[in-house]
Amino acid sequence: MKRRDFLKAAALTTTAMTVSPSPAFPETTKGAPTVIRYRPIGKTGLKMSDISFGAGKLSAASMVLRAVDSGINYFDTAPDYGQSEKSIGEAMPKLKRDKIIIASKFCNPLPYPGHLQSGTKTKDYVAAVEASLSRMQTDHLDFVIVHAIGEMSKDLEAEKKRLLAPEMLEAFALLKKAGKVRFLGTSSHGPNNLEELLMTAVKSGHYDMIQPSFNFMKFPKLPEVIKEAHKQGVGVIAMKTLAGAKEMNLNDSGTEFSHAAFKWVLKHPEVSGLIITMKTAADIELYLKASGAKFTAADQRVLDHYAALYTKEYCRTGCGQCEGFCPAGVEIATVLRYRMYFKDYGMEKRAMQSYASLSHNAAPCSGCDQPVCLTKCPFSLPVKEMLSDAHTSMLFTA
Repeated sequence: MKRRDFLKAAALTTTAMTVSPSPAFPETTKGAPTVIRYRPIGKTGLKMSDISFGAGKLSAASMVLRAVDSGINYFDTAPDYGQSEKSIGEAMPKLKRDKIIIASKFCNPLPYPGHLQSGTKTKDYVAAVEASLSRMQTDHLDFVIVHAIGEMSKDLEAEKKRLLAPEMLEAFALLKKAGKVRFLGTSSHGPNNLEELLMTAVKSGHYDMIQPSFNFMKFPKLPEVIKEAHKQGVGVIAMKTLAGAKEMNLNDSGTEFSHAAFKWVLKHPEVSGLIITMKTAADIELYLKASGAKFTAADQRVLDHYAALYTKEYCRTGCGQCEGFCPAGVEIATVLRYRMYFKDYGMEKRAMQSYASLSHNAAPCSGCDQPVCLTKCPFSLPVKEMLSDAHTSMLFTA
């Protein structure tokens, strides 16, 4: 896609959003699915809807109000999720603040990723949160999250510094004392050192919640991490639960794939709940049908079917075993995650902006005659082909 065409389309979208009248806030259709179960978030004293709202694609306050009317009480947002925080702010006057839980991130309102890096000053952490509060028209966050730990660097120790940065911890203490934040969390979808970094957070004593990628095509050591979190009273909120969302219409004898994937995650008693991107009212109604439901043999068959179909197409979030072997230094797992956002999640704009920010994108891949990534992938994915496709799909051209 040419950059000028992309920017033109984005400008037209923004204009349309600006001049169009605000839609009426819809009420949930009578008889529509609602949240059935709420679970405690560690020892915070808070309980969240087992299926909760990932606001990465939120662009209208009406969606927030519909979700709340359906029983959803937990909203995950960030400054670098486009209009998300602003849309929550537009809904805020119609909400009872003490009835909802809002989590946002230590980051800036840049195209994703805008995470605050190690070395950020205390005042800048504070300013980032205060800007989020202003956009959302609220006086506090329930959780502030050190986001995407394991993404900024392959260096384990460097990411531990970001996780335990004295300036961040000082900022959190100041914000908590002022009543502007309540609890501290961290999230990770890798691709580097996901389990090690989350275990460090759990054992540090600083964190009240962790938010890992967690799905049925799972990481071997993650169950150990979530068990330890449960033992320590740290909440566990799962994300990336659809394992790439390659085929959302997969159905086996009436069993919906998304329901099977959610129920697999929620069958783990250590999990407080999950967040899933909800873009439409239909998403809310579909996903909430799995709230409070038990995982069954039929659900397992659907997941087995999905795994058989896509085992050689899904780059496992957080794997990263091919990282470090590419002679061109391509950020393989991150490129393929952005490709997933572009092709499977319907997040084309965010994916292209994020891809443009990479220092080592997949430009060298099409001409590579020694694709060592192919031999290092434990799942035998056609890595070179996928990387080349990612570059072609997401590159801005002049």
